[in-house]
Amino acid sequence: MEELDVVLLSDTGEPIGSQSKALVHTTDTALHLAFSCHLFNDQGQVLVTRRAMSKITWPGVWTNSFCGHPQPGEDPLDAIRRHAEVELGCKIEDLQIQLPDFRYRAVDASGIVENEICPVYTARLVGELQPNPAEVVDWQWVNPQDLAQSVDATPWAFSPWLVEQRPQLRIYHAGL
Repeated sequence: MEELDVVLLSDTGEPIGSQSKALVHTTDTALHLAFSCHLFNDQGQVLVTRRAMSKITWPGVWTNSFCGHPQPGEDPLDAIRRHAEVELGCKIEDLQIQLPDFRYRAVDASGIVENEICPVYTARLVGELQPNPAEVVDWQWVNPQDLAQSVDATPWAFSPWLVEQRPQLRIYHAGL
């Protein structure tokens, strides 16, 4: 498997170095750069995915369509397109930023910490999905308002970043 790095950030969000992705997620995770993407189909449904059981953090938990980390020096939009192909086996278009300053810190039941500045994007699916089983164990296309209701009713069943993003994203508000 290819060794990937993440971009380490200062408290103000400035890049200050990089570290191996395999080493950065610990019980004392340094602040680093990531992204989240909510993928839509032509029917206006949003893709939710269930994280593979082999994931270090939040295995088996339902989350937004896909997430990832840009490589040092990589354009964030290129990173999102790369992850769409690696994780979901798909192409995307109409990539748009929704929450440029989203930031969260969460601790998994295992004690592993996620500590990210994580801009949030939306995109539209081109073609078909072919999810990578090392990344995604299950997936479903759902109405955005139905997902919002599910997240609000059972936040423990979803990733903490989706729970925190949901009220901030207009895409999950009825009538918008």
